[in-house]
Amino acid sequence: MLITAFALKERHREIRDGQPDALRLRIHRALSWLTRSEQEADDPDTRFILQWIALNAAYAREFGREETERDRARGFVETLVRLDANKRLHQALFQQFTGPIRTLIDNKFTFEPFWTAMRTHDSSGRWEESFANSKKAAFAAVMQGDTSKVLGIVFDRLYVLRNQLIHGGATWNSQINRAQVADGIAILGTLVPLVLAIMMEHPQDYGDVLYPVVG
Repeated sequence: MLITAFALKERHREIRDGQPDALRLRIHRALSWLTRSEQEADDPDTRFILQWIALNAAYAREFGREETERDRARGFVETLVRLDANKRLHQALFQQFTGPIRTLIDNKFTFEPFWTAMRTHDSSGRWEESFANSKKAAFAAVMQGDTSKVLGIVFDRLYVLRNQLIHGGATWNSQINRAQVADGIAILGTLVPLVLAIMMEHPQDYGDVLYPVVG
């Protein structure tokens, strides 16, 4: 069953006074965006963007010069998987694997090497080989129950979709390439509430927030 932003907000009110300031701020901000996303049932592009902001509010922190945002997100996911003693992330992933996750992984439009090949006019077919290998790796990780690896692959695909929308690489409410937006909404709509629930249950140091409240 999906966890709603309302249910998370109610739980957060009960426990926030005992949380570190940075975590309390992360959760508060993330819930504000998640709540807003749930009001956008008729605008999938906007809903996905709001869900992504909610996720970003949860994990954003300063990172070193050699660390990319994908590295940072991957490290965050690995931390949550370790903390998730009840394996809720695992269950959510593998329950959805025959649906939106599988179709997202099968979709070349969320695979960055495809777009690189288009931009560079690379007709060698290397992206197709890489695409096939990526899908095999994802399916192998599922068979092995490797939650962190599956999540890493899923977030890589979602990150491509995020870039398309945030950087104006798609038309709002376009009639083409709708499948990946629908899949992204379904996946983030399940995973983001779980991420916030796990963080609330494990109030450890997730790093200083990038933009603290300044009076």
